[in-house]
Parts: sequence; structure tokens; C-alpha cells
Amino acid sequence: MADAAAERVDYLLVGGGLASAQCAAELRRRGATGSILLVGREPDPPHDRPPLSKEYLRGAGPREEHYVHDRSWYEENDVELLTGTSVMGIDAERRIATLQGKREVAFDKALIATGAMVNLLRVEGAQLEGINYLRAFGNSDAIREDAARADHVALIGGSYIGAEVAATLTAGGKPCTIVMLEDVLLSRVFGDEVGRYFQDLLESKGVEILGGEELDRFLGEGRVSGVLTKAGREIEAGAVVVGAGVRPDVALAQRAGLEVDDGIVVDSALETSVEGIFAAGDCARYPADRFGGSLRVEHWDVALQQGRHAARSMLGHREPYAVIPYFFSDLADWASLEYVGYAKAWDQIVFRGDRERGSFSAWYLNAGRVDAALSVGRSEDLLEARRMIDSALPLADPAALSDPETDLGDLGVGG
Repeated sequence: MADAAAERVDYLLVGGGLASAQCAAELRRRGATGSILLVGREPDPPHDRPPLSKEYLRGAGPREEHYVHDRSWYEENDVELLTGTSVMGIDAERRIATLQGKREVAFDKALIATGAMVNLLRVEGAQLEGINYLRAFGNSDAIREDAARADHVALIGGSYIGAEVAATLTAGGKPCTIVMLEDVLLSRVFGDEVGRYFQDLLESKGVEILGGEELDRFLGEGRVSGVLTKAGREIEAGAVVVGAGVRPDVALAQRAGLEVDDGIVVDSALETSVEGIFAAGDCARYPADRFGGSLRVEHWDVALQQGRHAARSMLGHREPYAVIPYFFSDLADWASLEYVGYAKAWDQIVFRGDRERGSFSAWYLNAGRVDAALSVGRSEDLLEARRMIDSALPLADPAALSDPETDLGDLGVGG
């Protein structure tokens, strides 16, 4: 029970991102009349992050276009919004949160959606000006400004941030080089064959990609002037963008005594190890028996879906969270990819469509069972992919996936 001596709210939403914003909206949509307090440490209201490496980075529109809700929405829906404010601690037993400035708030139910933090590189020269990471509007602004004054931009890392930012900047006329440990772009998620498609595409548009190269240090005095790899390769760069992955922000949950294991551990209702406290989005590790155990997924759609699901669970509707993971990525206007499911490993990839024309899907199978599917220009394939993934059954004829004459809706499952 909440402490009667403290200021009290019915629902405390910690984290100023998509999950919290969707949780607040779903609570009101479902008729919740109790008080809602949403606390985020960023200066802006909850906003979508994907545009930070795409539309917003290229200067297409103001920040407000990417807010989840207009500022007025919070007042109209009686949601107290505190931006630029951190939650310093949660007393889970007494149900009291201590906010920056020592404000104490008692709550009945809470959502922790603290997201993830970028991995910072600890190498020589890391303190130089012009070295950027990407997580918020201010980072995107800094990248745009630094790139504008640079003759050349280096990107460290061959995953989504590196690929997306390189595509955006190159499409805008700025030469870019990606330096990455992996041999093939995006191969850690999609495998070499699919990753090669995207690497060839970016290279055909002018992006230089250096695979199998480990960063040794940044070069420059005061401001970055280049990067040096451990193999001795030097790349001149007046600006750098680092995409070295992220890690879940679980510090608040740990201090509160919640169970943590590469994320805040939740049950099928997204409730943590403490009754009445839920978690969602990048920081939440949730049960996913369909994919062999538990998952923590760092993508927009999962934060959206889990924020809504947490709200329903708070209101007593405790159906298991069973949404098939989905994400998307845009590489300038050169290609858009979509991916459903989750495949950490696979024994077969079946292609459907025409890779030469940039219209294909790739199906990731294990023992004939579809675990994931990727689409470039064939979104309709993913509707049937969801059905196959959800069934968890092997296809009667996996090779039929590649036959353009096969109607996916007629492709059955069976032993």
C-alpha cells in the first residue's frame, strides 16, 4: 500500500519514451479515471526514436512532428507530464518513488520503462569533439551540425545506427565510411547472405564499408580528425557517429530490488518480481516460449505494444503478452526493410521474390519451422509469416516458399 503521508498517484509511469506514452493512452482509453504521473529525464515529451537517424536527421520537420502525443494531449487527458526529471529511487515495499529534487510520490501501480543506454567506447581519443552517439533529439542535432562542417563522416559499427545514419548522410551528399568488426553489414541479425544485399546496396550508393576492422583509437587534437583501426588503417573524418549497441537501463530497478537479468524480468503480464510494478520496452525481459525462453527486444513496435499491454494488466486484464516481435528500418529512400519473429540461429534461409529488383522476402527456418521473415518491398508476405511463426509447426513443404506461383495462404503446416 502507498504511504498516506506522501503525495499520491494511482499510476506512476517512469521513463519518457513510447512505452510510457502508450501506457498512459491505453489507461485512459480503457476508462481508467485515476491520477497518472509520467516522469521522463529527457527535456522533450515522449517521442518516436526511429526518425532520429532518418527524417529528423536530414532536417525534415521540427521535433514536435515526432512526439507521440501533442503537448496538449497530456492536459486534455489529465496526465501529469514531468520532463527533464529523473526518478532517483523506488521503495518497492512502501510504494514510494523519490524524484529529482527530493519530491516523493506514493503510487498504487507503476510502470518502469527506462529504455536502454548506448554503449560508450573506451578508447584513446574518445573525449574529442565531433564524436557522437545517437539516442535523443540533441544527439541528432549534433550529428547534423558536425556532419555539415566535415568533409567526411566515419561511422563505427555495422548495425542499424551505422547503416541508417550513413544512408541518410550519404543521400544528403556527405561522404561516409562505415568501420565495423563484422565482415558483412547487418549480418549479426540477418546473416551474411541477407546482409550482403544491404551492403551491396549502400556501396552502390557511395557508402564505403570496411569490414573486419576493429577500432584502435580516434585521432585529433581537441576535435576528431579521423579514426585508426588496429590493422593500421587510417580514415580521415571530421565527424564520427558511434553505433556500438545499447544495454538495458536497469539501475533504478536494481536499486528497488526487482529481479534483473539482462533486463528487468517480467512475467507474461509484464509484471516484475514485485506485485503492482510493471516493466515494458527496451528494458524488459519477457517470457517468449515460442522463441525458446525469454526475449528483450529494442524496437519501436515492441515498446508500443508492451506499453499498451502493461496498461491492460494494471487494470486487471492479465492475458499473456504474445505479440510476435516486429521491426522496420529505412535506408534513406533506397530500401525499407521489415522483419517479424525472432531467429537467433537458423538452419535454412529461403528467398522469395527478386533480389535484383529489390522486392523479396527471406524466410528463416529451423527444422522446417518459420521463426522469422524479412521483407524488402513485399510487406504482404509478412502477414502470412506471422501465421506460420505463431503456429510453431514445421511447414509441410518449406521449398514451396520460394515458388512465386505458391499462394502463401495455401501453404500449410504439418509434420
